[in-house]
Amino acid sequence: MADKELTGLELVYDQAVRELLFKQVGSEEYEKTLTQVSKIHGLLREEKSARVSRDTLAVIGANLLGILMIIKHENVNIITSRAMGLILSPRVPK
Repeated sequence: MADKELTGLELVYDQAVRELLFKQVGSEEYEKTLTQVSKIHGLLREEKSARVSRDTLAVIGANLLGILMIIKHENVNIITSRAMGLILSPRVPK
């Protein structure tokens, strides 16, 4: 990971994994450290899953493009209120 700087949580995870290398497998210290590593790993996964998906970004981009097209067209022609129904409303994932 030399190309990318690690975040605080990633640094803690990296340090905990390195500590595992110096513990005896099966010892109480190893088990505690392993528990910490798995908790931190879960937090990292939650952090990454909270990001906006590419599909959502595509919908946002398409909506913005549509709005810009409507505004551009409005300079030339009058638009009825029915044209605003063409814009997609955001959907909340289940």
